[in-house]
Amino acid sequence: MKIISRPKYMNKLISKMNNGMIKVITGVRRCGKSFLLFELFYNYLLEQGIADDCIIKIALDDVENEALLEPQALSEYISWRTSDKTKTYYVLLDEIQFTITRDELKNKDSYVRLYGVLNGLLHKRNVDVYVTGSNSKLLSTDVMTEFRGRGDQIHIAPLAFSEYYPAHGGTKDEAWNEYLLYGGMPYILNLQDEEEKVKYLLTLHNEIYLKDISERYGISNSSGMEDLQKVLASAVNSLTNPQKIADTFKSSGMKGISAPTIKDYIGYLQDAHLIRKAERYNVKGRKYISTPAKYYYTDLGLRNALLGFRQFEKTHLMENVIYNELVYRGFSVDVGVVEINATENGKNTRKQLEVDFVANLGNRRYYVQSAYAIPDNEKMEQEQASLVHIPDSFKKIIVVESGIPLWRNEQGITIMNIYDFLLDENSLDK
Repeated sequence: MKIISRPKYMNKLISKMNNGMIKVITGVRRCGKSFLLFELFYNYLLEQGIADDCIIKIALDDVENEALLEPQALSEYISWRTSDKTKTYYVLLDEIQFTITRDELKNKDSYVRLYGVLNGLLHKRNVDVYVTGSNSKLLSTDVMTEFRGRGDQIHIAPLAFSEYYPAHGGTKDEAWNEYLLYGGMPYILNLQDEEEKVKYLLTLHNEIYLKDISERYGISNSSGMEDLQKVLASAVNSLTNPQKIADTFKSSGMKGISAPTIKDYIGYLQDAHLIRKAERYNVKGRKYISTPAKYYYTDLGLRNALLGFRQFEKTHLMENVIYNELVYRGFSVDVGVVEINATENGKNTRKQLEVDFVANLGNRRYYVQSAYAIPDNEKMEQEQASLVHIPDSFKKIIVVESGIPLWRNEQGITIMNIYDFLLDENSLDK
């Protein structure tokens, strides 16, 4: 099995050691949370000279730990293992949601008992706690609300291309094409056969995501949820909203789902980290536009499998990858809207131009446009139309797929290829 070090997340874990808070590792199922905690971080602790008996690893999805699934039993066991107050202990709890049975999912008291165990550990000065939980039962929003500021969240994503490419072993082009097709779930890199990769992704979607979300929220119309996901997957990089999707169901002759129900379903998919929402931001007006919005898939392999690998449009997929990369780098990412005065048919009118992404982090801002190719001046004019009308000095970038070297045009816009953008963590400042 290929070992992928994931230094970005390891550095985050290391920086948060012994900070008096419970480290809550969240992310879409099978993106590497358990491996990060039980393999990479565990080995780091050993390398730092931490004695093995001071590292308490409990995989709650392991049948050997079935006796610890009752919260009180888990609490008593950890108290016994950490009784020597002269030592510092590191408690690693994987799949914490297994302490809540499926019958108890909607029983708030069950969560209260679980959070009582975790909060109780915060009072032990010689204990440092790390928790992972699958999103279908124990979503990050549940955890962080209950801890009231005492939980420190570390969000894990599927492999970024900068993690995927070195582990792939092929050329950049080969790795890029497979990344667009099969996505960045770590286990994909251990599968050589295309049929195995497809089967794995379909199993993840059908047996884990769709099934778990339906069970958690009591969704009886699971086919409706799957149909909604297909609509969202088909509409990657397109503006939409619940009412528009409801109209799509109706016009397509599919079983109707109301707009309020669709809104709820989209919320479930967001909480499970399967999709992310990019809201529209009026750059000149400095305000958000509540609807419509865009939705991007956390992992393209899951998106493609859902559609039977039938909609493989590199233009749309590349835009999704760029969005995910900006989020991976810690930016909050919106879709930009630039309003301009224009003349059409001899009449003055207001026109809206779109900036694919407005990326913000602290006092840093970048305007990023995704363009699969710029073969001529006409295409360049089209891609930069919104950027040249932005009245500030923040950097403006167009990312293309072709391997052209980085350059700046007469308007001061930086054009770079997708590999330079993805593989250089400082690419936005080049």
